[in-house]
Amino acid sequence: MKIDKISLDGKKDSIEVLDKIFSAKINKKLVDNVLFKTNANYKGRHAKTKQQNEITGSTAKIYAQKGTGGARHASRKAPIFVGGGIAHGPKGELAYKKRKLNKSEKKLSIASLITEKNKLNNLIIFSDFVNEIKKTKEMHLIIKKFEITNSLIILDKSSKENIEKSARNIPNVKVTDINHFSAFDIIKFKKVVFTESSIKELEKRYS
Repeated sequence: MKIDKISLDGKKDSIEVLDKIFSAKINKKLVDNVLFKTNANYKGRHAKTKQQNEITGSTAKIYAQKGTGGARHASRKAPIFVGGGIAHGPKGELAYKKRKLNKSEKKLSIASLITEKNKLNNLIIFSDFVNEIKKTKEMHLIIKKFEITNSLIILDKSSKENIEKSARNIPNVKVTDINHFSAFDIIKFKKVVFTESSIKELEKRYS
């Protein structure tokens, strides 16, 4: 299929793109599953308490089993004592398994989301950024001109080097490349922006 490409001076052209990425079947159930796994893996489970078997101390029985009039106890490391282990407390990051995200799941979810952005006219393809844009003010004017004030900008290596510094302080705009974006990023921003070269890299990676 063909899709519009825009240069910075506003001239329109068209480029050929793969149907399997830009006109794919939208699988919302798969996308939900991928987002669930992605968010679950992002969570920092750093809180940890010591279990009874991790407490340092004597394992000797604290007093006789019978004849004291008190309850039976084994050691001071039991959860009911101050300084003992914590029953059912958080176990730290290593105790939780990372949710596996298959390559096919990732590819199909990205294709579904990009297709949806395209159908909603929230997908824009620019010509490569050949010249370096040094000033944030200049980049801000470009973003305002093309109405991409809330956007994920996915660039090829050369274009990224030319605009990354001028765009990094602009709120609600994220500049990245083909290797460092996820389905969560596409959902988060209203519009998705590619360059002609980044489209080719995407097709190689996700076809």
